[in-house]
Amino acid sequence: MKFKALFSFLNNELSIIEQELEKTAVSEYPLIKEANLELLQAGGKRIRPAFVLLSSMFGDFDIHKVKHVAVALETIHMASLVHDDVIDDAQLRRGKPTVKSKWDNRIAMYTGDYLLARSLEVMTNVKDPLAHKILSNAIVEVCLGEIEQIKDKYDVDQSFRTYLKRIKRKTALLIAVSCQLGALSAGAPEEIHRKLYWFGYYVGMSFQITDDILDFTATEKELGKPVGGDLLQGNITLPVLYAREIPGFKSRLESISIHTKQEEMKPILDVIQNSDVIDKSARVSDMYLQKAFDILETLPKNKARSTLYSIAKYIGKRKF
Repeated sequence: MKFKALFSFLNNELSIIEQELEKTAVSEYPLIKEANLELLQAGGKRIRPAFVLLSSMFGDFDIHKVKHVAVALETIHMASLVHDDVIDDAQLRRGKPTVKSKWDNRIAMYTGDYLLARSLEVMTNVKDPLAHKILSNAIVEVCLGEIEQIKDKYDVDQSFRTYLKRIKRKTALLIAVSCQLGALSAGAPEEIHRKLYWFGYYVGMSFQITDDILDFTATEKELGKPVGGDLLQGNITLPVLYAREIPGFKSRLESISIHTKQEEMKPILDVIQNSDVIDKSARVSDMYLQKAFDILETLPKNKARSTLYSIAKYIGKRKF
């Protein structure tokens, strides 16, 4: 089953959000308009809007209220992707040229900044001060995560804690906030929206760890970029942290730099792919996933809860 089929009953609501996203992202300035239209047309799973919609069903669901939250969070996510591609010097995303490769770093950075500003503008339609506090804090943390990602590049000696904190800021936080703000904007009780935050956090951690595993186990066609691209770009992920414990292998990981060529990566990738580091990483992903399931068990039974369960299961177990 394809991911979007899990919440196909929300297709009408997601279409409304897609229309609002286009209104929000598209600028009168031609270059920004072109760049953002390409981002939108590249698609994506729209995980965050789906989580916003589903979480709002634990309160008084109204698409015309929650759509602003969904659009704001997806716009922040799009901005972070544009910035990430600059940090990673990435030429491709989902198999298509990135904004930075099609134009340059300056255009990409300003495009990302524009999207962040627009997300805040969209959120002015939400009147709850707590929602603004939560979103502002999330943006701060995402930006700090981008800075930390630059600092940690090619640092094979970084701790597991550093990695986990980075992926929290990179991925888990926006998913957690999507769940919390969806429920909050629909007037759900504090106990519910706080539980949904933690559900989203655990799912987000599992999601990113699985992504980091797929960087080694999926094909280039599936990834839309070279296999092992994260490591080549200096992003030290969980499989790599485990791989440095393989006798004699750490020095080979330390030899990777900005000057390393793709063809030089094959022997290193072979070791990682044929060791137990993938299974070790998958067990950590499963641990976070189980925590998400445990949170769901404490929430009211409804269609949203069963759908969140299916999505979490899909995210943690996907092969791609």
